[in-house]
Parts: sequence; C-alpha cells; structure tokens
Amino acid sequence: MAKHFDADYYNTLSDDDKKALIKCCQSGIDNGDSGMGCYAMQPADYDRFKPFFSKVLADYHKVSEDAKHTNNWDLSGVEGLPADGCLDLAALGLPALSMRVRVGRNLADFPLPGAMTKDDRVNLEKKMCEAFDKLKAMPEYGGGYNSLTPEHPDHISEEAYQQLVKDHIMFKDMAADPYLASAGIAADWPYGRGCYVSEDRGFIIWVGEEDHLRIMCMRKGTVLNEVFDRLKTALDVVNDIEGLSFAMSPDYGVVTSCPTNLGTGMRASVHIGLPNLTADGTDAKAKEVCRPLGLSVRGIGGEHTPIGEGGVCDISPSARFCITEAQIITALYTGIKLLKEEEDKAGEASSA
Repeated sequence: MAKHFDADYYNTLSDDDKKALIKCCQSGIDNGDSGMGCYAMQPADYDRFKPFFSKVLADYHKVSEDAKHTNNWDLSGVEGLPADGCLDLAALGLPALSMRVRVGRNLADFPLPGAMTKDDRVNLEKKMCEAFDKLKAMPEYGGGYNSLTPEHPDHISEEAYQQLVKDHIMFKDMAADPYLASAGIAADWPYGRGCYVSEDRGFIIWVGEEDHLRIMCMRKGTVLNEVFDRLKTALDVVNDIEGLSFAMSPDYGVVTSCPTNLGTGMRASVHIGLPNLTADGTDAKAKEVCRPLGLSVRGIGGEHTPIGEGGVCDISPSARFCITEAQIITALYTGIKLLKEEEDKAGEASSA
C-alpha cells in the first residue's frame, strides 16, 4: 500500500473519495509491519480506485497492471489434468489425506466488512439464514447454523463457541487481530458472526469474518475432485437465492476484502506428511522445495502455526489471481506429485 500510494493521484480525488481511499489504507497506516496494508471497503473499490489498486495487485500477484481475471471451474482441457479427469492422489502412491478447498465471497448488496455497520452485519446474517435453511433441507448437507449474535434464534453459548474453535470449525475472536481491527473488519464483535456446519461436518460457511462468507469443503480421501465439486454445488445454491448474488469485478473476478485473495478467492490444500523434508523439525527445507513449484507451506493450524507430528504440513498453490479455479485444483495435484518425488529423494539421500 505505502509503496504504491501516489499523492498526485490522491489529490485528483474528490473529498469523499479521498476519505474512502484513506479508509482502505488505514490498516497499513496503523500497522507498519503489514505485508499488504490495504483492504477494499466497498464491492466497487477495486474498479473505483483502479489507478491505486492495479499497481498493488500487479506487485503482489506478479501480473501486469492491465491484467484481467477469468473465473472457470471446468476442468476439461486444463494442462496437467490426468487423461481420465480424476485428480486421485492414490495414483501418486499416497494414502487418504485431509483435503480442503475454501473460497471467500462477499454479497454485492452490502458494503465489505470494513465498512459495515452493526445493522449491516446483523441483516447480512439474517439474509444468509435463508441459504442455510435451504442447505439444511438438502440431505447431502443438512446440519445447522451456529450464531454468535446475542438473541439470534440460533445463538450458541460461549462454551459451545470455544468448542467449535477448538475443533477448527469456527474462527477466533477477530478483535484480537490488529490488522482487522484497524480496517474496521473486526468491529461490532460478535454481532453478525457465526458458522453453518453440515451434518457430516465436511462443509462449513463462516459468516462475518474477513469476507462476508468463507465457504469451505473438507474431507479425508484421495480424490480432490470430490471436495472441488461439492464446493461448487453449494456455491451455486447460495448464489441462486434472490439477494445473495456475489460481488464480482468486471476485470478482477471475485471481490474479496484483501487484495491477496482477489480473483478466485480460492485456496485448495492438503495436509501431507513430509518427514524427510522436515527432518530438522522445521518446514524450511519444505518451503525451499515448494516455492519453485508454486506451492505455499503452512503449519496444520494455518499461517504462523507449527508443522504437525510426522512432519505434516499444509500445502496449497500460492496463486489466486489470473488463474482459474480449475487450474488451482490441478496445480495442487501436479505440485503434490513433484513434491512427493522430492520427499522420496530426501529419504533416499538420508539412508544412503
């Protein structure tokens, strides 16, 4: 944000637009250690402040300033896809792994989380309950909604909330995050916050975190298509309800609060044991191997958390922008294939 904030451009703006752009930059102004330093506040901000955001996006995502994003979930014809179209990790000699695909989404009819009022948050949650009622009635989803909003019909106790956090199903109190707090995203906690959980606990929708919605599908298995297809089906269910259309930019695809997630808003990952590449107890070697493969390495609890027992790491393709959804899930498969080869080589070297 600081690198690409241009005073000459800023001075061309109206007083209202100046205030709006500063609000987008507030998190970085308050937190000098922030990597990105800005969040969009309205669904149209990326297009409204394009001379600023296009530079930020080009720098972070390593694309040209006039880059245009295309969304496409169709796997057919994607480079690296096996001939039968099945992204089966068993074909790579891997056991069943914890697989997860998640997307961030925002509703076009509401301000983004940083600019929402308490009433906006409560009304968005109320609107989303229509989608949850629909999902609850579908045998393949079922389950229920857990609200943190006081006096909401589905309100849960503090103990129940902490248990969901412990089970890695619900997000933590956002007020403790200085970046989200400065951006206004953590305001009015816990109003308008909650999560829908399917009957099998394999499908979750967060309401009111960094984006209006974080929609995720997870299961233990080997076929990546299963989580990918289930997520797409549920997204269509939500998006088809009147008043729940997702915010999209004509040039940038899916609109997210943080520019790092713009485009697909998608993260596809697996938890995979890399005992040879993490033999020193850290993920340093795994990161070194994964970077050229376009993969990110995290601890099993997310960013800035330690690796798991047996060297289990969270692996996902780094790209979100100017790549299609189909390319991301295929990149995860091809990346794991190459990563497994490196892991096997490291094992052979240590036993030689």
